[in-house]
Amino acid sequence: MAGAPARKPVSPASIAGVSGGLSETRHILLIGHSAELASALSAALLETGRDEFDSKTVNNLSEALSTAARSPVEAILVNLALPDSAGLGTVVQLVKALPHIPVLVVGRDVGKGVFRDVLKAGAQDYLIESQLNPYTLGRALNGAIGRKAAEDLLYIERERAQVTLNSIGDGVISTDVNSIVTYLNAVAEDLTGWKLAEAAGAPLIDVLHLIDGSSRQRITDPSQMAIGANRTVALSNNCVLVRRDGTEKPIEDSIAPIHDREHRVTGSVVVFHDVSESRGMIRRMSHLAQHDFLTDLPNRMLLNDRLCQAIELAQRHKQKLAVLFVDLDQFKYINDSLGHNIGDELLKVLGLRLLACVRGSDTVSRLGGDEFVVLLPEIDRVESAAFLAEKMRVTISAPHAIAGHELHLTASIGISVYPADGIDADTLIRNADTAMYHAKAHGRDSVAFFRPDMNVRAVERQSVEEDLRRALEHGEFILEYQPRVDLESGAVTGAEALVRWQHPVRGRLEPAQFIAIAEDCGLIIPIGRWVLREACAQARAWIDAGHPIGQMAVNVSSVEFASKPFLENLCSILDETGLEARFLELELTESVLMRNVDTTDQVLRELQTLGVGLAIDDFGTGYSSLSYLKRFPIDTLKIDQSFLRDLSIGAIDQPIVTAVIAIGRSLQQIVVAEGVETAGQLAFLQSLKCAEGQGFHFSTPLPAKDFAALFGSPLPWLEAVWRSE
Repeated sequence: MAGAPARKPVSPASIAGVSGGLSETRHILLIGHSAELASALSAALLETGRDEFDSKTVNNLSEALSTAARSPVEAILVNLALPDSAGLGTVVQLVKALPHIPVLVVGRDVGKGVFRDVLKAGAQDYLIESQLNPYTLGRALNGAIGRKAAEDLLYIERERAQVTLNSIGDGVISTDVNSIVTYLNAVAEDLTGWKLAEAAGAPLIDVLHLIDGSSRQRITDPSQMAIGANRTVALSNNCVLVRRDGTEKPIEDSIAPIHDREHRVTGSVVVFHDVSESRGMIRRMSHLAQHDFLTDLPNRMLLNDRLCQAIELAQRHKQKLAVLFVDLDQFKYINDSLGHNIGDELLKVLGLRLLACVRGSDTVSRLGGDEFVVLLPEIDRVESAAFLAEKMRVTISAPHAIAGHELHLTASIGISVYPADGIDADTLIRNADTAMYHAKAHGRDSVAFFRPDMNVRAVERQSVEEDLRRALEHGEFILEYQPRVDLESGAVTGAEALVRWQHPVRGRLEPAQFIAIAEDCGLIIPIGRWVLREACAQARAWIDAGHPIGQMAVNVSSVEFASKPFLENLCSILDETGLEARFLELELTESVLMRNVDTTDQVLRELQTLGVGLAIDDFGTGYSSLSYLKRFPIDTLKIDQSFLRDLSIGAIDQPIVTAVIAIGRSLQQIVVAEGVETAGQLAFLQSLKCAEGQGFHFSTPLPAKDFAALFGSPLPWLEAVWRSE
């Protein structure tokens, strides 16, 4: 610099004013210098700028550390020979204790080796005493302070970058232009199983070992793809990372080139993350979208997809396939009587039972509610479908032990066959559904193949269901009454209320034409409530008129009996009509009683407490068992009319009727024979001492006004019938 003084030892006289150009005063700590050198250094500092530097002198290391702790210090000028420390150890201690303050050593010219050692120990510079003047001293101090500030700033930025990289959820790996690893963040260490100290200097393909999840082939070095193309690239979605311990993780990643100031590629950065959880979530969501949430069976969407595929294969290979539509009979009873939790558990068990019946290539699906559809692809004969359907029916009818309850259930199954019954998925399912309703309409607990004429019946059934919904509102139902007769005296002992539907277009409809439909669509409950109210009101009217009614019998469906407000509604109707409970008898089928033995027993005991009579209707056609006859408070057994039809010609049903009458008598229950139509049947029943009978031989069901004529004793017209033949 022009005008600068010649380099000579610093002294108070060597003044040549060089300003550092900074207005802020920098505090310099002088450690262990001789009095003369310390004075010269202080003078030189003053000459660099009147208020730029301010110095303070201490004699030893401990005093220096104490001073730096109390006062601001921007730089240290130290002699390596101190009373309490000597040599490079002095520098090491200062740098360790005061890492943010630059340390400059002042000493004699001792050679380059000492200079290097001093810098390695952490000093910013080594200043030779003989070459110091205000200019060189000011420049050295400003340079050291500036470098230290830059180092601190760089450290802060690097620390911030490091914290940021370790805080993000992605793994980050950087490489040089030759794909040698230079950096891994904490996430990358965790995902790869490599530590930075181990990975630095290793090829990327060793640290980031990638394979294709499908082919299991190794993926080539991804960094070279980005470096070579000089653009960001992404790997396939099926990329799998093989960790250092051999375990695997699916990942997604992208690789970008790194450039210098001249935009030359100097390396790459790989950003990747573990997608195990997200892919697992996608798989779970996909599974849930295609499977029933309760039973985990395929739902309608997956069934439709598999059925479409099966149709294509069947068409190509000239084969058949079958669709089975399985509907549980009166499943609503379970939900209404025991609650949906029990119903749900039962559905799970049924799903497992159905799965146990089929082949591995078959599909058991749940459409919802109590409806299941089974797909049987590639069948040679339609008989195979019938065999499997029967197997399912028997499996379903076996008792189910659920939460301490023994439940009995039946199913109606419809079958459609490709290509005879349809060539597309919707048609095959719809026709199997139609066949199922045909099976249900013909007594339930059965199997039916689809026939084209069933569609006509299905349409008619739908029409009946629609009309049923307005029948109550429009007052289209009527009651008729059929007498029960004492087979010894011929006296009327009671009446059974029978509902009829006076349809405005179809005319008079018998219960068999609409009761099953009403049960399936849930209308049986309001219809049954109406029947019970009308029958009780009529019984009360006859009693008020002085007629010896005996008991009014009313049929109760399983759906009604299972409904939670059944007892409450019954009591309400008795109060409303004024009929004493002893004049009412409820007729229940064996299947109703055996749906859930524990709940049934509880309800029957409450009915018995009320004084309501209880009869088993159609006895002998269901779960006839001496154990439940003894357990339940049954008053009356009604022999199903099917056992009486051939009695006059000595059919094999005679021993059954004989046994039922004997059982009833031994249990002190009244036995009523239903469907008595001939004098021969009557004579046979009388010979067995059967208590009562009911049927056309005595009277057809009659309107209330006509039935009133039957009351009284003797009944001349009835005596004529009685004594004939």
